[in-house]
Amino acid sequence: MVYCVHYRYLYELDQHLDRFLSSAFMSKIDPPFDRGSIRRILIQTVSASKCRKGSLRYWLSAGPGDFQLSPSNCHQSSLYAIVIQDLSPSSLNSRGVKVVTSSVPIKHPKFAITKSVNYLPNVLSKVEAEEAGAFVGIWLDDEGFVAEGPNMNVAFVTKEKELIMPHFDKILSGCTAKRVLTLAEGLLSEGKLKGIRMENVTVEEGKKADEMMLLGSGVLVCPVVQWDEHVIGDGKCFYFSLQKVIRFTVCLEGTSM
Repeated sequence: MVYCVHYRYLYELDQHLDRFLSSAFMSKIDPPFDRGSIRRILIQTVSASKCRKGSLRYWLSAGPGDFQLSPSNCHQSSLYAIVIQDLSPSSLNSRGVKVVTSSVPIKHPKFAITKSVNYLPNVLSKVEAEEAGAFVGIWLDDEGFVAEGPNMNVAFVTKEKELIMPHFDKILSGCTAKRVLTLAEGLLSEGKLKGIRMENVTVEEGKKADEMMLLGSGVLVCPVVQWDEHVIGDGKCFYFSLQKVIRFTVCLEGTSM
């Protein structure tokens, strides 16, 4: 699990923690601490690191055992947490990125909606994209509709100024993506958006959109300016500045260290 650390604030702490514990339940791992204790441990870890901009990454395992498939001989589950300083250039969010359609098979929905370390398909999709000179690959579901990136959701703004996003039934329901849907309501009331919809999105519809964006803890909101060989919109970033709205709320809504 990954949290964004932004100026010593943890963004969407409780939402990510809820999903973490839900995934632990689906993975049949009983956490070594209760929710409140895990929350305190994570906050204290970031505070001790003195990191102002980076990520908090943490994992839950069945614990030490005999390296067999069954966790029956793992007598105590383990929680691990580490803070990583962000040293990457900030230019991605200002100039936008290129994505490609991934040829790596997408995970089955049962595993896609669970946050786990079953990330080999995600890694292969990312590597494939980088070998093609792109930032990430975009997965399609078993029906050919747009699904998600390797560790981020995808959203579009149509020419009619409607925000559309793929359904969460076959992909991970990203905390950042769900927050974007909430924040977009304000843009709707201001008239900057004409509608907000979750629906099946074809590749053709996605490529014809005025805007395309990646949503996730690692990038928050990252504009996509090219998909395969197709330029998105006019190849420039953001009509309604959703990225600025998101980044502003990081400071307002995050859990302070």
